[in-house]
Amino acid sequence: MASSFKEIGPQDSVSTKTMLHEAIPLTGTIISGTYTDFAGTEHNVKTFSHGMFQSIYDYPYLSSSANHVLDLTVGYSSVSKLSSSTNVQNDKKINIYNQMAQMLVGFDVTGGVRRFDRDGNIADGGEKMTDCFFVNFTRLLTKDEIKKGTFQMTVYTGSVVDSGGTTTPYPTGAMTIRDADAGTYLVNSPVGEYTLLHTSSGGGTGSNVAVGLLYYQAGIAVITSSVFGYGSTQTDQQANGIIPLKFFGDQLSSSNSVSGSLTGSTINNACDGFRNRLKNVQFNNTTELNSTIYFCRLTHNEFNYSANPTYLSASQIRVKNQAADLPVSYITTVGLYSTDNELLAVGKLSEPLKKSPNNEFTLRVRLDY
Repeated sequence: MASSFKEIGPQDSVSTKTMLHEAIPLTGTIISGTYTDFAGTEHNVKTFSHGMFQSIYDYPYLSSSANHVLDLTVGYSSVSKLSSSTNVQNDKKINIYNQMAQMLVGFDVTGGVRRFDRDGNIADGGEKMTDCFFVNFTRLLTKDEIKKGTFQMTVYTGSVVDSGGTTTPYPTGAMTIRDADAGTYLVNSPVGEYTLLHTSSGGGTGSNVAVGLLYYQAGIAVITSSVFGYGSTQTDQQANGIIPLKFFGDQLSSSNSVSGSLTGSTINNACDGFRNRLKNVQFNNTTELNSTIYFCRLTHNEFNYSANPTYLSASQIRVKNQAADLPVSYITTVGLYSTDNELLAVGKLSEPLKKSPNNEFTLRVRLDY
């Protein structure tokens, strides 16, 4: 325990912020069933009895080595053309949409739940995304937030074709979705900053359209189901969503179209179709590291003696050979104390520093939090 202290003033400390980034690649093979056995069971995809979402792991989820990477679900608004009381899990799909919209979009002045907006202007009467897939990335991957301008998702949106008469057809028409407008992100969401997801390098019409939203701090991507349909407008795509969503089993039946999957299939089956059309996802995460740097200054006339009892022998300094020699101490540790002398943090030097009245030091102590 220290017996003497030196106060650190405002001029002796500075606060800094550092952004650390990590590249996160997620291949479609992991998400769509790398660990599928001969019975068709996907051991890295966990489903639940409530049937409202799926959890995807990078390894069979019963293994202690498995890491939870994302949750996947689907829902539509009660005003969607796909909404009907005869649909499978209709109430659950509406509830999921409303829950996500409450959290990510918020409420209007009347207390009603806002819908996801195609251009981000939630207050206007513009085109809404009423049928959506929700990809919720875990904090393990996103850390504090997804780095702006790095998100990219590639999905297959074309027809399903049979490869030479085999029983395992494959999808075509890969589309890349990215946050190309990250420099002009929006802030009118309860959960922080977000941007539009486009099918190419920017906004616009035609093939270059907004097909979803990316919430950076929440780590959630909202993808409109119309990316799997066709037509010049969202209404056309919703009405004519005949591109098969699955590419296994009875993939060409009408029930496996986009609209058929969302209305006639369970949430789990619709998520299966989305996963099996996902080619890859990649982004950089962000970890915000806050630091306080303390400059511990040791002037020539300070800390030249040690409080260690072995420093003296018979009232004589052990490290002196002659009475006229200067006192010498060796600095090995820096302790940061509170105002009432309670030890708060300890910093160790890589090697002892020899301190005497004819030298001075400034020790830079960095405290991260």
